[in-house]
Amino acid sequence: MASQATSKKRLALAMINFLNTSATDGTIDSEDVESIEIATNCIAEAFKVDASDTKAMADALGGQNLLSIYSVYEKLKGRSTPSTEGPSSATEARPATPQTSATGAGGKEEAEKLKGQGNAAMQKKDYKSAIEFYTKALDLTPLNPIYLSNRAAAYSGSQMHEEAKQDAEMAVAADPKYTKAWSRLGLAKYALGDAKGSMEAYKAGIDAEGSGGSDAMKRGYETAKRKYEEEAGDVGAPDASRGMPGGGAGSMPDLSALAGMFGGGGGAGAGGMPDLGALMNNPMMRQMAQNLMSNPDAMNNLMSNPRLREMAENFSGGGGGQGVNNGGQGGGMPDLSSLMNDPSIAEM
Repeated sequence: MASQATSKKRLALAMINFLNTSATDGTIDSEDVESIEIATNCIAEAFKVDASDTKAMADALGGQNLLSIYSVYEKLKGRSTPSTEGPSSATEARPATPQTSATGAGGKEEAEKLKGQGNAAMQKKDYKSAIEFYTKALDLTPLNPIYLSNRAAAYSGSQMHEEAKQDAEMAVAADPKYTKAWSRLGLAKYALGDAKGSMEAYKAGIDAEGSGGSDAMKRGYETAKRKYEEEAGDVGAPDASRGMPGGGAGSMPDLSALAGMFGGGGGAGAGGMPDLGALMNNPMMRQMAQNLMSNPDAMNNLMSNPRLREMAENFSGGGGGQGVNNGGQGGGMPDLSSLMNDPSIAEM
């Protein structure tokens, strides 16, 4: 394990890297760049480090950067999650603050061996064993994004979607470019009913992949997007599309527009809409109503059908149409049996 003095030097190099990056990526205003250069020189001199030593800088950062490391800390501080828990964490009260490295080369080799055992268990769909192997690997190399992402997949296989989400969140915080972790985060959020969050995770994965993203990532995004749009549509739909005005979902569709087409619209009687009680005694009409209730958009489609409108004009034109009420006057509701037996209606 590195000594405290070595750790401080690495932290100083990570700070210099963060400041230099901020000066070139637009985070810092151009007029402040000179101040940043002075600050980095002062840090390098005070901690006796050489910012131009690429090997020392790479060793300090470990393939990450100070901002991503701090984002992991922000995500974890003040709470205990599967990524900071070990077999006896309930009694150990482990700190939530992450550690970036806890082992030497031997420990990393052992962690890789455990990861391989976890992968083999995943192939057998032995998710419980896979979780145990990945957890042991994480005990040796905390916050390794690959191990976290793999354990997230094992948690998802075990239907433990909240745990999968937490592991995937920490994996992408540790390495925002690790695209598999974004995919697993999207899956976990989708399973938890967070379609919008799932869509955002897949979008981040597509951006990380570049070149428009992989087919698998795009399919995940499109699936989450459809779900999100469906949910948004359900919330914003007017009552008339779901049933009678003032009624709940699954209630009788509004047939007044249909009655108006056939010349009705008033109360029962000649030229008006027949009594609904008598109307629903007709088995064909009951079936039609059930179909409309299961698919509220069917009424809109029905009303916009030009063939049906043409028939309605014939019915409401008085006498001599394709059908008339039994004993009714012209312009009234046509005989339902004749109407429902009409092959053109059946086709529609």
